[in-house]
Order: sequence, then structure tokens, then C-alpha cells
Amino acid sequence: MVSLRFPFLFSQPKKHPNGISRAVTSRPFSATTTTVACAVAAGAAAFAGIAATRNSKNPKQDNPFIQNALSLLFSNHLLAPWASLSLADPSPSVLETKTGAAFPSVVFESRRLLGIGLRKKSILGLKNIDVYAFGVYADVDEVRKTLGEKYGKLSVSELKESKEFKEDLMGGDIGMTVRLQIVYSKLSIRSVRSAFEESVGSRLQIFGEPNNKELLQRFTSQFKDEYKIPRGSVIELSRERGHVLRTTIDGKEAGSIQSKLLCRSILDLYIGADPFDKGAKEDVESKLASLLQVDH
Repeated sequence: MVSLRFPFLFSQPKKHPNGISRAVTSRPFSATTTTVACAVAAGAAAFAGIAATRNSKNPKQDNPFIQNALSLLFSNHLLAPWASLSLADPSPSVLETKTGAAFPSVVFESRRLLGIGLRKKSILGLKNIDVYAFGVYADVDEVRKTLGEKYGKLSVSELKESKEFKEDLMGGDIGMTVRLQIVYSKLSIRSVRSAFEESVGSRLQIFGEPNNKELLQRFTSQFKDEYKIPRGSVIELSRERGHVLRTTIDGKEAGSIQSKLLCRSILDLYIGADPFDKGAKEDVESKLASLLQVDH
């Protein structure tokens, strides 16, 4: 097994010409809808066949097998689950097309997907590995409330070029989430911890004091060896109100740390000056700029 420890060279995926990088919205006709339709059709066909059989016989001589089949088909035990299934997907997913990783368009009820990207690692310059896909989310109402008055009158192109806007976004008290979905099946939690030690550690030095080892250790210690992260596992790094960084692994909270510096350092990995995926960063900036123009 190849160890995924730093240093690595980072290659930048190409940006999709239309909208979010390498992303396509899934069709609204969901798998659940298909399953329900097939089940209903099968039930109708079975009933028609049974009914025809019954009509061809003497009503007084009903076949016990047919009676049992009818009872099973129309029992409450079968009808209840059918009735509870949704026929429409209110929050269609967005796919990272290279890996097939799916991202919900909304998380935590109010945080909207702004862009998706891919974290790649190059081993010895010989082979690129897709480690995880990621999606960047922000609470749109909080973005407008916090930044709308100051930047709402600027054009989209002006906002994209504004360094002050980017600084206020990453340093502001705005709810944001970076959702990581593991796509490399041999990735270990130890590798994740090691990678964050280097990448987050370098950002802490850039934005804060030279010695932030204690803060870095508090963050990386959340990724305990007990966690297993097979392909499809989800890690969420969320900035909550008050500059609290909340970490969850497959829905289980791993820890929370109140630190504006740490929140800023995490976001810088994905939408900062030297992001993991430049195309994803551009998508996030464009989407945010467009959202601020809605009411202007």
C-alpha cells in the first residue's frame, strides 16, 4: 500500500465550461420514484392476473393459494411502506463527475452548495490519486446579511476581483461547511491526520503566530484511530456562529473548537489564494457574487 504522507505535488483539475466544476445535477426522477412505480406496476399486474384466474373459475371453489396472494398483496403491511415513500426529491444531488461522488444541494437546512472540487495527490510525480471530492456550502441568508450592504452594489466581475470581499468572506462570522467525501478506498484516518497537520499547520503560521502547535494538535487529535473511513465516508468541517469549527465524521461529532484563526485556515485550503482546486474556488466566488446581486 502506498503511504499518503506529505510532501506531495498538487495538480489542479480542469474547470468544467458550464457552472460548477465537473458537476451535473441529477435527474429529478429519483431512484425512490422508480422503485415505487415498479412496485405499483408489479402489484397491478399481479392483481389483474389473479382476478382473471378467479373469474374463470367457480366462485365457490376459490384456490387457497390465490386467496393468500390477494391477502398478502392488499395487506396493510405492504401498503403502509408504499404510502410513506416520497415520489419527489426536494433536494437533488450534484455529482462530481470524475469520481461519481454525490453532494446534496443543501445541508443543515440553510447552507447551499456553491461549488465542488477534487483533492488530488501526486506521488513522486508519477501517479495522481483522487483522494476525496469536496463541496463548499454557505448560509445564503447570512452571506447577504453580513456582506450585502457593503458589496451588494458591486458587479459580479468587481466582486470576483475584490480581495477585501474574499477576506471578509473567510474571516466573517458566516455559517459555512466544507463536506469531504472519500473516494480513495485505501485512505486511513492516520493519513488524513498527517495531511491536515501539514496543510492546516502551514496556514496557521501564515495567518497567526509562528507557534500554534497546541491549536493544531487540538484539531488533528479529533481524527482518532478508531474512525474508519472507507470509500464514501463523509467528513464535514463547519464554521458555526461565533467562529466555532465543528468536525463530524459520518454524522458523528468529532469535536468543536472556538477559533477564528482555525476557521480561516480551514477555509483557505479550499477558497484561499492557493486552493486545492482552483476551478472549485472560482465557482464558489462566482456563485456568491451572483447571490449578492439578487436584490440589486
